[in-house]
Amino acid sequence: MNEQTLLTKFHEIFHKDETNSTRLFFSPGRINLIGEHTDYNGGHVFPCAITYGTYGVARKRNDQLIQLYSLNFEDQGIIQFSLDELDFQKSDGWGNYAKGMIRYLQESTAKLPHGFDLLIEGNIPNGAGLSSSASLEMLVGVIVTEMFDLHSERLDLVKLGQKVENQFIGVNSGIMDQFAIGMGKEDCGILLNCQTLEYEYSPLKLDDYQIIIMNTNKRRELADSKYNERRKECETALERLQQKLSIESLGDLTEEQFEENRHLIGDDILEKRAKHAVYENQRTFKAFKALNNGELNVFGQLMNESHYSLRDDYEVTGTELDALAEAAWEQDGVIGARMTGAGFGGCAIAIVETEKVQAFIEAVGRKYAEQIGYEATFYVASIGDGTKELKLEESR
Repeated sequence: MNEQTLLTKFHEIFHKDETNSTRLFFSPGRINLIGEHTDYNGGHVFPCAITYGTYGVARKRNDQLIQLYSLNFEDQGIIQFSLDELDFQKSDGWGNYAKGMIRYLQESTAKLPHGFDLLIEGNIPNGAGLSSSASLEMLVGVIVTEMFDLHSERLDLVKLGQKVENQFIGVNSGIMDQFAIGMGKEDCGILLNCQTLEYEYSPLKLDDYQIIIMNTNKRRELADSKYNERRKECETALERLQQKLSIESLGDLTEEQFEENRHLIGDDILEKRAKHAVYENQRTFKAFKALNNGELNVFGQLMNESHYSLRDDYEVTGTELDALAEAAWEQDGVIGARMTGAGFGGCAIAIVETEKVQAFIEAVGRKYAEQIGYEATFYVASIGDGTKELKLEESR
């Protein structure tokens, strides 16, 4: 949807005024290029912001009301509350992400003098694991900060977004999503230490290649229960290693140190889980180095190795993600492919030669449908900036 259509819809829903004070913002989704299930194991992740995301048109009000409307959930109508009514309400649905962000921003800065109207429209596919909730949190955080001149640091907004997930919504997620979305940079990946929040950008100039997002269209029913199970398995493995080693996390180990001491774990399943956490963390460093050296093929091989590890050692891929990755590996012009996100559904990504993209989508789509019985959806993604205000001509 272009900006003129969004502005027209905004004025239809919230009425036109003569001040011409509406402002347009965009908050991306994210993919994790490599470094899966490493964040809670004291390791690194390597995400980037993408050019799919959430648009927001906003305008200050003269009273204390907040009015929200989503073109993705039009059946829910206008969600309305005041600046004095910022408690979680199940009936407010998606509006709770905005409400939580406004509440925590006020608590950390100052009470807002006025409310505002906000129309949003997102083009992140629902349930794809590309982090639409963090996109919305960062959108609201930046809108409120910019419109009311709050001078909040971007990293503070990132932390507030995670706080909304953890404390307001009640989801025990890490900080990667909000960080990638808030701190994203065009044509760059971000090597991020999730514990210290130390980070470095790495150029990801794809030139003659494209990132293809492949959505399994499978609901991620197992993801939460398996996530908790894997987390516990890694904690147990770490405790057994700590009987001899003075380490704080699995992320402290090199591959060599792990191999020398893996016998301490004393359980085949736990060894496999810990091996993934250690080796995947090291892959993020190797990927960072490869991209800085312009070695895209090396990066692609690391992506493949990541998927093998997630499939064989961590066992979080599942039939659908394996079908996509395996079909991708067979195609001409593919540098690398892997699942991205928690697993058991959601998306995989591939880096594909631009001239081969259409043939790739057709061949992988056909093979997936034959094997799984329903269709995958494909998106050609670019790596974009983090959440920001748009000049009106930028949004097309």
